[in-house]
Amino acid sequence: MMRQYELVDRVRRYNPHADEVSLNRAYVYAMKAHGAQKRASGDPFFSHPLEVAAILTDMKLDDATIVAAVLHDTIEDTDSTREEIDKLFGSDIGRLVDGLTKLKRLDLVSKRAAQAENFRKLLLAVAEDVRVLLVKLADRLHNMRTLHHMAADKRARIAEETLDIYAPLAGRMGMQRMRDELEDLAFRHLMPDAYTMIAARLEDLREKNDKIIATIEKELATELTARGIHANVEGRQKQPYSVWRKMERKSIAFEQLSDIFGFRVVVDNVEDCYRVIGVVHTKWAVVPGRFKDYISTPKQNDYQSVHTTVVGPGRQRVELQVRSELMHDIARNGIAAHALYKDGRSAAKESLTSESRSYQWLRRTVALLAEGATPEEFLEHTKLELFHDQVFCFTPNGRLIALPRGATPIDFAYAVHTDVGNSAVGAKINGRHAPLLSELQNGDEVEIACAEGQAPPAVWEGLVMTGKARSAIRRATRDAVRAQYAALGRQIVTRAFERAGKAFTEDKLKSALPRLARPTIEEALAAVGRGEMFSGDVVRAVYPEFMEERKTIVPRPRGEAGWFGLKKATSLVFKFPGGDPELNSISHNGSHGDLPVRFAPNGGAVPGDRIVGILTPGEGITIYPIQSPDLTAFDEEPERWLDVRWDIEESRHELFPARIRIIAINEPGALGTIATVIGDHAANIDNIVFKPISADFREMTIDIEVNDLKHLNTIISHLRARQVVSKVERVNG
Repeated sequence: MMRQYELVDRVRRYNPHADEVSLNRAYVYAMKAHGAQKRASGDPFFSHPLEVAAILTDMKLDDATIVAAVLHDTIEDTDSTREEIDKLFGSDIGRLVDGLTKLKRLDLVSKRAAQAENFRKLLLAVAEDVRVLLVKLADRLHNMRTLHHMAADKRARIAEETLDIYAPLAGRMGMQRMRDELEDLAFRHLMPDAYTMIAARLEDLREKNDKIIATIEKELATELTARGIHANVEGRQKQPYSVWRKMERKSIAFEQLSDIFGFRVVVDNVEDCYRVIGVVHTKWAVVPGRFKDYISTPKQNDYQSVHTTVVGPGRQRVELQVRSELMHDIARNGIAAHALYKDGRSAAKESLTSESRSYQWLRRTVALLAEGATPEEFLEHTKLELFHDQVFCFTPNGRLIALPRGATPIDFAYAVHTDVGNSAVGAKINGRHAPLLSELQNGDEVEIACAEGQAPPAVWEGLVMTGKARSAIRRATRDAVRAQYAALGRQIVTRAFERAGKAFTEDKLKSALPRLARPTIEEALAAVGRGEMFSGDVVRAVYPEFMEERKTIVPRPRGEAGWFGLKKATSLVFKFPGGDPELNSISHNGSHGDLPVRFAPNGGAVPGDRIVGILTPGEGITIYPIQSPDLTAFDEEPERWLDVRWDIEESRHELFPARIRIIAINEPGALGTIATVIGDHAANIDNIVFKPISADFREMTIDIEVNDLKHLNTIISHLRARQVVSKVERVNG
């Protein structure tokens, strides 16, 4: 266990002006507070906070962070209080220890929903002061180093959580050295056989290639020295987890990996980085497509280096990373390498936002909470941001946008601004028109075309790569659906008030909201539109004296041919001549006999649509999607409206009619391309009508049969991505 003077010496090595009094007081206070407490290993518990502090001294962090590390378990595991810590060590350290105490109470290995909520709290806490995160990561690293003392089931849960959250979070903060160790320790406990196999293969490979590596190091160093460049050349080997992840991602064998070994060249300054590249590219042949400049365009975790691959001595492929000393420090320690917490000045914290892209990302991520994302959506967004490599694209005015690899112009649009994403209708990549689903590449210049009043299709949610885009699309979809239900609910409620002979105003409904347990008028109307609330309940909430007689007929399913899976009905309110309002239902042997059901012409309806039925006495029920303009013909006949819903068995694979209108370029093969898209998605073409609208364009109205609304939207989205298609939209009436 580290002695008191050793702790002070470790800090003074990089900070001669360290606050020795505070460090000594923290050591003695924590030792007394933890007393005879033991860890699972049998070691004194006090050894753990000392090891955490030692990890942070390796990162050369400020005195307050080291003191907080020594004290980080005192409030949680001893009789110490926040007030006592504040009094002895100051409010700054007290706040850090209190933040760590709250994080310690988070059980991130609990069920997924609770894990999401706790992860949200974690990022909220560390967004206040990044030093909380640094101590937390060091705490997790020491716990992982001693994980073998824990029970097997607990080891697996903690290792999985480390691999799932803490290791990628360390990487996102630029702390690659810590990420590598966390990943390998977790990998060792989660997949011991795979770890042992890969580690053994790496050891054998290193023994075989030792001479080659030494030769390349020497030849490269000699060449740079001859050119007057002071450089440290070092061979490096991939970590077992990194090797395993690449084998899994690319589905290749160990023998097929070509980049297990690489070389790092560390020089004095940025100019020398590019001089090294010039020397290397002059002496050896470059492997095309393997040059990346992260100095001019740093990664979002502040990583900077120039990467290249050449065919070096002995025809060996040699991967090189070239960076300065400062870049090397940031590459290993990330946000902890910034000078802002090393000088002990309180003003340093204020410079963090401008100095560190990592911390800017953290604050942007936490800002999503203000947009109303659920904990699960927040965790989904953050994981998307944590786990993807990046590409760098530009707006037409030169603004740099960093996106996950595989991102599309849709992701780009949402990265620029949510309103741009919601209204996006087209894109230009490097000056040429391109589908919105095109995969972006490094260096692309992207221009987004927008249309006022446009709303993002729900199908986009499953096609984008960024959490910001996904959550924005999901939110826009929810808002659109809520507005649609509210509009339907308003119609239903208005008719209910008319039948009751009562006046309907929003002011009266607003005063009745507490009785309806709804926060807003829109929510109340949407609840009626969704069938969650009966319109008569709204009337009675506004006019408590109102009485309505109702009788209920239980819906009965219909399965014979000619019936299409519309099996249940709710709130089917209409008037019989000379009678009171009744609830009726579709049934095949009920009191009203068989009611034939058919789809409306000119577009039909598909599962997923909000639908209504129009009753025609003696003929049956015609089903319309709620957005059909044909419904306006029945506005003056409220007694014919039936509110119905879908009830489709998952095992059934029926197709339902829909109509789409396509504006296509008039060129050979256009129809074939469109038909292929529809056929590839297992939809059926029932009818096609052509209409020339100009010499260059043709309008096609196509009746197709699809499984449901998602199936239809997927087809429309893929049609829009074809170059021969100028416009495609669904038709209802």
